Amino acid sequence: MSRIKSFYLDLLLIPLIFFKKTGELLLYTCFLIFSVFFYLTGLFSTPFILLFVFIKKISEYLAETIFRIFRVILKRPKKKKKAIKLSEIKRKSNKNNIIKQGFLNSILLKIKFFLLGILAAVIILSIYQLNYFASNLPNPSEIKQSGFPTTTKIFDRKGILLYDIYESYNRTPVQLKDIPEHVIKATIATEDKEFFLHYGFSLRGITRAVIHNLTNDNLVGGSTITQQLIRSTYLTPEKTFIRKIREIILSIWIEQLYTKNEILEMYLNQIPYGGTAWGIEAAAQTYFSKSGKDLNLAEAAFLAGLPAAPTKYSPLSEGKNYKIRQAEVLIKMKQEGLISEEEYQEAVNFPLNLTQPRTPIAAPHFVMYVRQLLNKFYGTKLTETGGLRVFTTLDLSLNEKIQEIVSQEIANLKQLNVNNGAVLVTNPKNGEILSMVGSADYFDTFNDGNVNVTLALRQPGSSIKVVNYAAALQNGFTAASIIADTPVIFRTDGQLPYKPVNYDGKYHGSVSLRTALASSYNIPAVKVLNAIGIEKMIETGKKMGIDSWDDKSRFGLSLTLGGGEVTMLDLAEVYGTLSNYGEKYELTPFIKITDYKGKNIPLPKRNNKIRAIPEGVAFIISSILSDNRSRTPAFGSNSALYIPGRTVAVKTGTSDNKRDNWTIGYTDDITTTVWVGNNDNSPMNQQLVSGVTGAAPIWRDVMKMILAEEEDIPFKIPDDLIQVKCHGVTEYFLKESYTDRSCIKDYPKNETASSE
Repeated sequence: MSRIKSFYLDLLLIPLIFFKKTGELLLYTCFLIFSVFFYLTGLFSTPFILLFVFIKKISEYLAETIFRIFRVILKRPKKKKKAIKLSEIKRKSNKNNIIKQGFLNSILLKIKFFLLGILAAVIILSIYQLNYFASNLPNPSEIKQSGFPTTTKIFDRKGILLYDIYESYNRTPVQLKDIPEHVIKATIATEDKEFFLHYGFSLRGITRAVIHNLTNDNLVGGSTITQQLIRSTYLTPEKTFIRKIREIILSIWIEQLYTKNEILEMYLNQIPYGGTAWGIEAAAQTYFSKSGKDLNLAEAAFLAGLPAAPTKYSPLSEGKNYKIRQAEVLIKMKQEGLISEEEYQEAVNFPLNLTQPRTPIAAPHFVMYVRQLLNKFYGTKLTETGGLRVFTTLDLSLNEKIQEIVSQEIANLKQLNVNNGAVLVTNPKNGEILSMVGSADYFDTFNDGNVNVTLALRQPGSSIKVVNYAAALQNGFTAASIIADTPVIFRTDGQLPYKPVNYDGKYHGSVSLRTALASSYNIPAVKVLNAIGIEKMIETGKKMGIDSWDDKSRFGLSLTLGGGEVTMLDLAEVYGTLSNYGEKYELTPFIKITDYKGKNIPLPKRNNKIRAIPEGVAFIISSILSDNRSRTPAFGSNSALYIPGRTVAVKTGTSDNKRDNWTIGYTDDITTTVWVGNNDNSPMNQQLVSGVTGAAPIWRDVMKMILAEEEDIPFKIPDDLIQVKCHGVTEYFLKESYTDRSCIKDYPKNETASSE
């Protein structure tokens, strides 16, 4: 009954307005007619009957009024006539009365039809105008499923928030039951105190706004909460009469579809609170760094006052407008009986601990990598507005510690013209990325710190030799094969002669494949590649995780020395395949993705547990890379590559002119890839020793930190290998390829190579 009473009060307050333009009068007339019509629709089950009864009564009333006027007009003064007989007078009088009455009845009937026609025309015109206003309107029944841009949140593997992604709206939906009562009361008292009484709009508020807008240049609004919800969701923000009518139509429509609480919940989740904060939860996080459910009365009043003019009442604006506005909200609450005088005094004097609006980001290189993948697999729109909850593989605590190590070590290398470094830590058992540090400092704009080196194509140097030797072990070579580390020139038709050299400029005579790989000698590696063929290495590399070797024509024998660019992600997959005994897992940053309601979303498909190389081949490479004695001639017995008491396989690499410096190592369950260099590709100081004084110290510190509380896990010998004493050491051979001559097998002769 309270809503019916409010309706009749609205009708009584509709003023008679002198309009400046005829068109405005027509529009306003149509609007009022259909306002009444929609109110009746909400109040009665037979609105059409009421409408036609209304038309009939009005037409009859107007017709009777006009009839009385006509009677006065038609009345004539009588002229003096000769006396006639009484019977003649009566006869003529009756005749005249009949004629006059018939004439008047005819006029009355015509007037009734005329007025009925006018009203019918007005109704038809109103319907036409309503159709015009309602054309192309969205369906408000879908308001809960669409329209609300929702912030995507990225978490680490322990549920720690890393970053919020949003297009232009930072919005986190919450249910009405999770919003404090004083937030709701403050909002209603400020924006729409008759919210629970009206049917979507207030005639009194609109009438006041119309009078003001027609007599002043500046436009004002008289919008209800429902109208504001419509405006922020579906309609454009311009203040025009037509848009206002469309807004009212949708507001009435929504009020028929949803309860007041549902409308209020949608409003509090959608309304702008300044900057990128949309909705009460985002506003609470932005201004107070807390959840909306933890807001007190003073904070609630401050936030409730923002939507009316977010810029004017922003705490970043000059003056204390935000404090004045907060007091106004509290006064309105007190006047409406929503809070007591004591509560008012306490809230108005409560100090607001406002935080500066900011966009926090943790593990920035990793977060931006995740965002890139989300855009790729799910599309930019869903990523920025779909409210995804992305639970990643990153260990934030580990990542922050590694970031500190990288920053400190790069600072120590400045004198060698080393300005940047990157680290990638992965789990070879499942491909999860545990840490991604893309540079020494993400915010170092001078050195392009925001560039994620883990995604960049760089020359891998000798670190790529493991692919060459993995292919060789599948094509007739063994770890005991003897290779001549002697001068050689390779001649190919149409190309310049190619003469590889070792990094130390020396030759080491006949060496085993084990020693050649462990000591990273270049000449033996090139001779092996020449023997098996470049295509074999490319094929093996692709199987192990390299995605950048598509154009085979680009590569020559220098491929085994780093002539083909790869990414850190590629190298991490290659070495992860070795750690995982030949099975490759595609790297991933994802554990789980849901929508904001918790419903699981399918993860991007991955190629997992792919047999890239034989188990025995992977073990042989691991045994060589973890053999500190075999690499001692090149690196010494106590280099940064050696971690006492730990079974760790490791390989270094340095590109031409020392532009890239690598150290990549792994245990049974962890793989760490480290790079140092310069983003502008400038060479480092020539005094930089291969791996050992560049990337290796970072690698060692990271691995020691990770392995500090773990037991040492030796690599397990696969069943497809046999052990044989060879060249004074125990060597491993694939059962399928072992012969009595395996221990003395030399480097195969090849016509394209010639000794100096």
